[in-house]
Amino acid sequence: MKRGHQVTMKEIAKKLNVSVSTVSRALKDSPELHPDTKKRIVEMAKSMNYQPNLLAQSLRISRSKVLGVIVPELESHFFSSNISGIQDTAYKRGYNVMICQSNESYVQEISNIRVLVASQVDGLLISLSRETKNYQHLQDLYDREIPFIMFDRVTEEIPVSRVTVDDEHGAYQVTHHLLEQGCRKIAFISGPQDLYISKKRKGGYLKALAEYGISEKDSRVYISDLNQESNRQIAYKILEEEDRADAIFAMIDPVAVDVMLILKEKGIKIPEEIALAGFTNNPTSAVVEPSLTTVSQPGYEMGQIAANHLLDQLDEIVPDEPQSFVLGTTLIARNSTLKLK
Repeated sequence: MKRGHQVTMKEIAKKLNVSVSTVSRALKDSPELHPDTKKRIVEMAKSMNYQPNLLAQSLRISRSKVLGVIVPELESHFFSSNISGIQDTAYKRGYNVMICQSNESYVQEISNIRVLVASQVDGLLISLSRETKNYQHLQDLYDREIPFIMFDRVTEEIPVSRVTVDDEHGAYQVTHHLLEQGCRKIAFISGPQDLYISKKRKGGYLKALAEYGISEKDSRVYISDLNQESNRQIAYKILEEEDRADAIFAMIDPVAVDVMLILKEKGIKIPEEIALAGFTNNPTSAVVEPSLTTVSQPGYEMGQIAANHLLDQLDEIVPDEPQSFVLGTTLIARNSTLKLK
């Protein structure tokens, strides 16, 4: 152990293979616990030279009644839906929110966290930027026992609660639908490979292909930075290939819309020549021509669940153990894929 390191309840819990909430109750001399359990935990705390985090205790007692929220971008319909769910839930429970956007920047994400922690928010709700591949800043939050949970863009490397949609099944639904429409050469435009949602949605795409006897080596996966220039370059690349795809599934709707513009520019009929689908159900997906097949995900509900769970943790209604909430998705088939077999 490093010199000057302050032992946390999480470390005691890990040593004894008990929950953090059990350690907390033991150190508070809770009558709910068996005396032997309390004794074991108190003795371990003494042997590890545990010192209560007085600052953290002070913050819990004198709360700011503010939650910090970090999202990759504010313009996104999906993230604005998340924020609405968070704000409405927080307000009903007597809290306000401070909102920051990382602009898909790892450096700015770290800066956002510092600002919110310095502002003494009671807890954080974080959706990671697409640049985030190192999670030390989140580990630091965890080690300092600052309450936070992640939603939508998450990592499994930090043991905190997460709220996501069933990305794998949603991607499976889209790909299966395209296969049912008679498509067999389906290109999948993914985001950065380190993103949790990229991995899950690629998994769903490959699962559907496998059910139709198409192996992973025969799949067509393209990696985009999820910006307009990257999306356009990939669209051109797909169209230039000799054995051209007969369908394109984009990981999010904005990518699909960028691809649609290129297909129209090249005079390619959608869906007769190339079917096109997205994921997210942005408002634009229903009004573009042809209307875009996509997957609806409950952004508002995700925000509600994330905020409620964080507040329940702060109020010690639920234990500190990480929980995973996975919300369902719904395929919305529109004109961009409905082709005659």
